[in-house]
Amino acid sequence: MSDSKILVEMQGVKQHFTVKKSRGQKATLYAVDGVDLTIEQGETFGLVGESGCGKSTLGKTLLRLYPLTAGKIIFDGKDISTLKGKELTQFRCQAQMIFQDPSSCLNPRRKIRDILLEPYRIHNLYTSQEREEKVLELCDMVGLSHIYLDRYPHEMSGGQKQRVGIARSLALHPKLIICDEPVSALDVSIQAQVINLLQDLQEKLDLTYLFISHNLSVVEHCCRRIGVMYLGHIVELAPAGTLCQHPLHPYTQALLSAVPTIGESPREKVVLTGDLPSPVSPPSGCPFHTRCPYASEVCRIQRPEFAEAAPGHWVACHQVKQFS
Repeated sequence: MSDSKILVEMQGVKQHFTVKKSRGQKATLYAVDGVDLTIEQGETFGLVGESGCGKSTLGKTLLRLYPLTAGKIIFDGKDISTLKGKELTQFRCQAQMIFQDPSSCLNPRRKIRDILLEPYRIHNLYTSQEREEKVLELCDMVGLSHIYLDRYPHEMSGGQKQRVGIARSLALHPKLIICDEPVSALDVSIQAQVINLLQDLQEKLDLTYLFISHNLSVVEHCCRRIGVMYLGHIVELAPAGTLCQHPLHPYTQALLSAVPTIGESPREKVVLTGDLPSPVSPPSGCPFHTRCPYASEVCRIQRPEFAEAAPGHWVACHQVKQFS
């Protein structure tokens, strides 16, 4: 067991939404359905899975952008599950988010200087002169030339706009930054620059990252531990090297088999049949059994326990011993 301080602890977190169906009927969408998770101070924790599995919703729930349906979130030793008003505002100084598409999260009608000044204005921090100095410091931290401060977002490249998003997330000196697919909208050549920048900032500022992505190659490179999410559940969690070399859950094996390899023996392809079930009507038992090549009767009727199969390696699967 690591002696590192636990910064984030999620206990049975659920995030359900009420959605409208045809003819005015309503249904429940089970976006996140019982997640237990810890993130240590100073680590980069990776969260991977297909589109629609609940990764981004879990990140936004951690930031309390949505009220919890059930469960508890402990941040830096304090229960933030029910915070409201001033206390919630104070918490958000300590936890920030870098969004996937920099073009859609920057106000197109405001110059970059105004965008970076906004956090200080909202929280009424520093004098006008100090705010200007802080903005210049943010630009220097993320490698953004000061000439861009008087430009609008549409006058910048995707990589430059993402640097603005990173700078904005650093303005209030947070402890935790949720990186929601921060490089997926960028060119491959720019992705490496942004990832290296995030790693340098983590080392300098003692930041903790929750790194959300569908790209296992990127996550393996920059994360210490990885959680695999499927249909609102964490189905496997392990150190990055262990998970990528010895995956236990068939869903993780399928994800890894789809990753291109160069100079290595290709993995045996695991082809999943069927489509991802709807989170409005998830299957009974194991949520993965409708696509799993190893599913048995017990998988169809009983949800597997999320258990430690090896030291630090957790998995939710009835059939682990069969194919591990």
